[in-house]
Amino acid sequence: MRIDKFLKVSRIIKRRTVAAEACDAGKIYVNGRRVKPACVLKPGDVVEVRLGTPIKFTVKALNDKVGKEDAQTLYEIHN
Repeated sequence: MRIDKFLKVSRIIKRRTVAAEACDAGKIYVNGRRVKPACVLKPGDVVEVRLGTPIKFTVKALNDKVGKEDAQTLYEIHN
């Protein structure tokens, strides 16, 4: 799954276009590397979002359609 789509589906970023713009601006990192919107994620990848309050999380699962309540099951936040 593409990083921009994952960020939208998991509700970390509200809209896919905003997620794509964040990638283009260099605000999204996967496994320590700055990525473009087409970067393909896989379970176990560590993602860092540096928008507003930085957030770092590990991808647990990939699913195209999840409900609002289940969105948090797709990732695990690091402290």
